[in-house]
Amino acid sequence: MPIAKVYIHVVWSPKNRIPYLHSPEKRLQVWKHIKENSIKKGICIDCINGYSDHCHRLISYSTDQTIQQVM
Repeated sequence: MPIAKVYIHVVWSPKNRIPYLHSPEKRLQVWKHIKENSIKKGICIDCINGYSDHCHRLISYSTDQTIQQVM
């Protein structure tokens, strides 16, 4: 049986890169929300991180999901 594993590196940024995630506590709160939402939707987050003006997420998805669903 063939196996396919696709990884996607996604970067989000607020409009004009305004630093809404200015504190480590705020960033952790947002990362937690993204993780919880991903678990509900069956999306595997391999890594999540970022800084005050952006968020990185490394995700992998299964063969029954599309990029559109994962985003």
